[in-house]
Amino acid sequence: THYTHWFQPLTGGTAEKHDAFLEASGQALASMSFSGKNLIVSEPDASSFPSGGLRCTFEARGYTAWDPSSPAFIKRHANGATLCIPTAFCSYTGAALDKKTPLLRSLQALNKAVQRFMRLFDYPVSHTRVALGIEQEYFLIDKKFYLQRPDLLQTGRTLFGAAPPKHQQLEDHYFGAIKPRILRFMTEVETELWRLGIPARTRHNEVAPAQFELAPMHEDLNLAIDHNMLIMEVLRQVADRNSLVCLLHEKPFAGVNGSGKHNNWSLSYAGCNLLEPGRDPQQNAIFLSTLCAVIRAVDLHADLLRAASASAGNDLRLGANEAPPAVISVFLGEQLSEILEQLGSGNNGTQQKPGKMRIGVDILPPLPKDATDRNRTSPLAFTGNKFELRFPGASQSSSGVNVIFNTIVAESLDYISTKLEKTDKADFNRSLQILLRELMREHKRVIFNGDNYSEAWLEEARKRGLPILPSTMQAIQSMKEQSKQQVFIKYAVYSAAELESRFEVCLEEYHRKIRIEGEIGLEIARSMLIPVVADEYSRLANALKLASQDSLSAGVSGLRRSTEELGRGLDQLYDKCDALAKALQGLHEDIIAALQELRKVVDALEYRIDDRLWPLPKYREMLFIY
Repeated sequence: THYTHWFQPLTGGTAEKHDAFLEASGQALASMSFSGKNLIVSEPDASSFPSGGLRCTFEARGYTAWDPSSPAFIKRHANGATLCIPTAFCSYTGAALDKKTPLLRSLQALNKAVQRFMRLFDYPVSHTRVALGIEQEYFLIDKKFYLQRPDLLQTGRTLFGAAPPKHQQLEDHYFGAIKPRILRFMTEVETELWRLGIPARTRHNEVAPAQFELAPMHEDLNLAIDHNMLIMEVLRQVADRNSLVCLLHEKPFAGVNGSGKHNNWSLSYAGCNLLEPGRDPQQNAIFLSTLCAVIRAVDLHADLLRAASASAGNDLRLGANEAPPAVISVFLGEQLSEILEQLGSGNNGTQQKPGKMRIGVDILPPLPKDATDRNRTSPLAFTGNKFELRFPGASQSSSGVNVIFNTIVAESLDYISTKLEKTDKADFNRSLQILLRELMREHKRVIFNGDNYSEAWLEEARKRGLPILPSTMQAIQSMKEQSKQQVFIKYAVYSAAELESRFEVCLEEYHRKIRIEGEIGLEIARSMLIPVVADEYSRLANALKLASQDSLSAGVSGLRRSTEELGRGLDQLYDKCDALAKALQGLHEDIIAALQELRKVVDALEYRIDDRLWPLPKYREMLFIY
């Protein structure tokens, strides 16, 4: 009955305005029609979305333009269906106001760079395929618990909650048998996704209790990101129909694993996977060159990758001994690292260990297919024929990090092409080997195959000069640096004004989310928790008074001790609430610190208050009763 131009504004979600296929056809008659113009372009209001200064309130004209590379789909509901047309969204001046437009630009830039690079190896002109597989993590809790938690309703995460005796320490939830209710939910989700043309493939329990994962098959990058936005929507809708709530926040529960969105990125051209070791010298040369290009790109622009995943929610997840740290490094595995180390050192001798590639004047085969182990602590890991980016957060659009990754890899491939295009064919192999040796010597500092969770690695990263950016405010500053902006301007992925707008949008969203968390935390503490603690204190005080009047001795000392401890806790609760109220008038750092101090007091009191009186559902209920 309706159609919509479906687009992805800078909110990080999706947007749609539904129009009926209804047209006036004269003489008070109506018809159902759909024109080419309806398909190709539409004019939504461009002033009511975040724009970072690209649009003023009185500058409302914007355009959505059909993206033919992403198939249209039909959303069905009880009373009809809507044709959804994936589109890009831009302003009246042509500035990108969405996530898709820069993504398409970055893919175009990468395609040109790969074509130029592959001409060095005499490959015919073809099209570059950038594939992406997105693993979506999420939590499910019963809706009745969700509705009793104002913090979950308002922020997507629990601001208070004492750790239960059992959480994930037994490691018995990961890949465990899926509960019947959850399996029904997953089956319904998959059915909905298949109807939308989304190839959902994998489902399983994750590490934390009540945490799960869904992963589709790998697709063209642009389509994979569109499909991931739909996956998040379907997860929420199907959960609601099953009296569940899907939590996509990066850290909904303290003390257990948070949720990420692993991006598996691969690159192919004319049927050749550029990130897969081959069986002849040319394929291995392409593989090692592409690998070195990625290493160079990450080393030069690690801060941009960190900025792309920066958010208030992801700050709570990164570096919390369950997710990669806020230091971006590359994992290659022992075997590949040794090969590249020899390449960097100029060692043309025979490998010491059997089964490894020899490096001579030319790059010699064969490289084993499985040349790496898996390092779950690494933020950016080579996994055999692709790179897995593990630092994006579960609720985030994957567009941002892939725009940056596409662009910086394109720049590095162009760097290699520029160096080698001047080389004579007869001298090509030697020149390539010299160039790869230089790249490894200059950029090997970003390679790390050990435990990224360890304090020793943080210290080592400092020694290597790698950027350590634990907070969003530190990370997004790189977006303001002229040298960092130039790579996007050079490839026409972002203009200077568009980059400034992204910085402003990220900054504003971060501040607003921190303030919302502080305000709802203060409201819960004052209106829900202080009255309960005060009632419990009054009850204990009255019991102590009666016991003393009746000249009872047994239990009086313990009762007095409990009453005094609870009284001190109540005083602390009042003090921390006042401190948070004051912090809300200041900087975001003050709000975060004050809210954390308030949480410590509240979580300690949760253990002491009568379970029948505590107004908030507890972790042991939310994480295990579903």
